[in-house]
Amino acid sequence: MTPHIDLRPWSEGDLGLLRRLNAPELTDHLGGPEPDDRVTDRHRRYLLLGDGRMFRVEVDGVPAGSIGYWGRTWRDEEVWEVGWSVLPEFQGRGVASVAARATVAAAPVEGGRRSVHAFPSVDHPASNAVCRKAGFTLLGEVDFEYPPGRWMRCHDWVVRR
Repeated sequence: MTPHIDLRPWSEGDLGLLRRLNAPELTDHLGGPEPDDRVTDRHRRYLLLGDGRMFRVEVDGVPAGSIGYWGRTWRDEEVWEVGWSVLPEFQGRGVASVAARATVAAAPVEGGRRSVHAFPSVDHPASNAVCRKAGFTLLGEVDFEYPPGRWMRCHDWVVRR
């Protein structure tokens, strides 16, 4: 049976979910878990995100992860960047791919932003598979700074609209 996947606006009550998504097995490709004060700061940024939007991903009404889009300048172009995280018990079920397609559709074509990019680590096959299944096109490998001060080798995936 195919699970029902919904995106819900990020809310005050989602801090606990964000703490669960900060687990070592979910953040190892991003430099590891953040201290709790930084997770709390991230939650506040998600709530106040002015240039984009964050969502709680639900599977059959149960919180399963997060996904969102935000504006950035990439190679002299104003674009949307998308990023996600899915709890282990919901992985491998197509949740992130469905959520990524819905998020691309939700990101408005405004301010010249016609492209949506994702930058998963080259060493993270699951996130690269999400991009492929969600209809992104691989542009190639790039060096990408995330978190600030830490450079990683990523794939640059794009959906042009």
